[in-house]
Amino acid sequence: MARGATATWTLVGPDGKRYASNRPGTLGGHRRSRIYGRRDCPAALRAIARGGYVTYRVFFLTEDHARAAGYRPCSVCLPAAYANWKKFDRKARGAKPARRG
Repeated sequence: MARGATATWTLVGPDGKRYASNRPGTLGGHRRSRIYGRRDCPAALRAIARGGYVTYRVFFLTEDHARAAGYRPCSVCLPAAYANWKKFDRKARGAKPARRG
């Protein structure tokens, strides 16, 4: 990078719209599946290696931005956040909890 030049990243904000940022996103997401997770998520890295995934890749500054934009947590790299989302989502839809045993 040239001296005096600043890097710019394109992120998705809480309103779901893209914007330029002087800070890189901390989380990555997939625009079509509306899932977000860590940038080093094993599932995302496998999808990227297979190809095609990068076309729909988006980035978020925070988890709050990702959720506000309508994305859900990844079950692979954010299992606790996913479990919490799943529990809340079931209540919001009025579904009964899954039976165990």
